[in-house]
Amino acid sequence: MKAAVVVFPGSNRERDMIAALEQISGRRPDVVWHADTELPKVDLIVVPGGFSYGDYLRSGAIAARAPIMRTIAERAAAGVAVLGVCNGFQILCEAGLLPGVLMRNAGLRFVCKEVHLRVETTASPFTADYEAGDVIRCPVAHGDGNYRCDDETFRRLTGDERIAFRYVDATGARTPAANPNGSLDDIAGILSEARNVLGMMPHPENLIEPLHGGTDCRPLFESLVERLGVAA
Repeated sequence: MKAAVVVFPGSNRERDMIAALEQISGRRPDVVWHADTELPKVDLIVVPGGFSYGDYLRSGAIAARAPIMRTIAERAAAGVAVLGVCNGFQILCEAGLLPGVLMRNAGLRFVCKEVHLRVETTASPFTADYEAGDVIRCPVAHGDGNYRCDDETFRRLTGDERIAFRYVDATGARTPAANPNGSLDDIAGILSEARNVLGMMPHPENLIEPLHGGTDCRPLFESLVERLGVAA
């Protein structure tokens, strides 16, 4: 699997993502600067976490207008897999590749801790190596992770099984205490209509090896390696 990681001013998790992709795929990803207009031929495009442009306007809003985003949108429309994590999720929503918006955490505080996620669907190249209902650990680190959308969008997300992950407790139960940001319906990650774009607030790249304290998120990357073709 050949991947590209897109870097914006303020990105700060690109090295973690590059290390995770290289470790699991055996191939170092290309690094693409936000002002570029071209992407190499790849099987996966990743928009990593951070604070693009300092979140000065709205999280992800300025980055969504970067030159590279038009090319990412074209590749996504052609079926290339796109993963947006944390600030990357915000950018994908602001760019229209995913519906909805990420707002300030309900507690109005930055949250940095480990949470539990429940895998809601395996019908995507990102989640196919899990079982529906699996409960996994994953770190979060964000101040604007409160996912919101209108009623019609929410009906489509639920009706089409496009909610990839929900926040739960260690037993898999959905409780207010298990939701770190007040996100609608405990949503932690969603898929595009074609299921080739995933946006998620938690950081799967930070729980893939024993040195991280666990490997709960490794299957996400292994699933991509197994299912995506190799770009020439």
